[in-house]
Amino acid sequence: MRKLEGRSMICLLLILAMLAGLLFFVVRLEINGSKWASFYANDHIYSDGILNTGEITDRNGESLLKNDEGGPLYAGSEEERRAVSTVVGDIGSNIETGANLVFRTRLVKYNPITGTEGFLGMKGGVVKLSIDKDVNYAAYEALAGRNGFVSVYDYTTGDIVCLVSTPTVDPQDPDAIETAESGAYINKVFSASFAPGSTFKVITAMAALENISDLESRTFECWGQTEIGEGIVDCPYAHGTMDFEGALANSCNCVFGQLAAEMGPDVMGVYVNKAGLTSSYQVNGIETATGSFTFDYSDLDLAWAGIGQFEDQVNPLSMMVLMGSIAGNGTAAEPSIVKGESEGTVSLVDPNTAQRLKELLRNNVISNYGDDNFPGLEMGAKSGTAETGDGYEPNAWFCGYSGNYAFVVMVEHGGGGADVAGPVANTVLQKLMEQGE
Repeated sequence: MRKLEGRSMICLLLILAMLAGLLFFVVRLEINGSKWASFYANDHIYSDGILNTGEITDRNGESLLKNDEGGPLYAGSEEERRAVSTVVGDIGSNIETGANLVFRTRLVKYNPITGTEGFLGMKGGVVKLSIDKDVNYAAYEALAGRNGFVSVYDYTTGDIVCLVSTPTVDPQDPDAIETAESGAYINKVFSASFAPGSTFKVITAMAALENISDLESRTFECWGQTEIGEGIVDCPYAHGTMDFEGALANSCNCVFGQLAAEMGPDVMGVYVNKAGLTSSYQVNGIETATGSFTFDYSDLDLAWAGIGQFEDQVNPLSMMVLMGSIAGNGTAAEPSIVKGESEGTVSLVDPNTAQRLKELLRNNVISNYGDDNFPGLEMGAKSGTAETGDGYEPNAWFCGYSGNYAFVVMVEHGGGGADVAGPVANTVLQKLMEQGE
């Protein structure tokens, strides 16, 4: 009898162990099944290492990429394919932020019951991106073969409606991919950082508005240069006498260098963090680069940092979201590259400060850049001319907002921000208006 009881106990323990193992497997299958199914060794969904299932479309349902047994088929002409390749990805999955790589589990559309094929011959999933292919093409054409980037997003929904990073490749052509220019696989908006030049004066302005009580009653003078600490900060022009609003419209290095030095390194450090410039965003699982800033050296270095030079490095997407937060009275949706999948909101600016910054950025366009250059847009913006220190022309920046859109544009070694990057921004935003976006 005792032997029978002992054997029964052993059988019961074995059954419990088997059930525990089965439960563990089911849980693991539920969590990791799609990842296992989309592994490259699965020859049901890969042909010669290339995914053969799923489709990627733009926000309007226009096909950008179809995967089937005959190989991936990218839509449009070579130039149209180049215009979206940074977002969609290339045939060899060299673009690490490309949708065909990042969202491959969605493209495979694994189901724990039906597998990757499913009943009734169903195969593959559709990923609807947030970009508009025609707007992307307009941005690509506006860059006109120059290296740089353009990104526009709806700060009320989070949808990135335009994202172009150049140089780029024809994603359909393996030969072109093999000989791609340096940087063609990098999504600069997500994965890079650059000296921001005078666009950074928006952050210095934000800090000054909240920390210098008599800021807007002050009168400033600029005669082309000013002494700060042990050296000189200079301006391209002598701006003469002006108030704070005029100093931002004139993008006066002397004034903003003095303001940064007056507030000190601790305050400036607080505000780059508050503005989200040292944080990374998760864009549908894609982690963006972070900015970096150094404020704790000499007063002269701090002054140059306060005008967007010295060791300042900003990620373009972070700057775009900041512009969206200003336009949104302090709050903006987190950016998404998949339509309708923003993961929340961020609050980067005090509402009262945001309201004043909106007025200042709007004044920049009215009094300096010219409303006539941006017809119908009622834009607020800040330009930047970022010295690169490599013997080339400066990088030309232009960032801001119009309607529900925030944008950031940069033309590498383009020269003056408003003159070079401004027309690119106008072309893209006008296209959005035309599309009725």
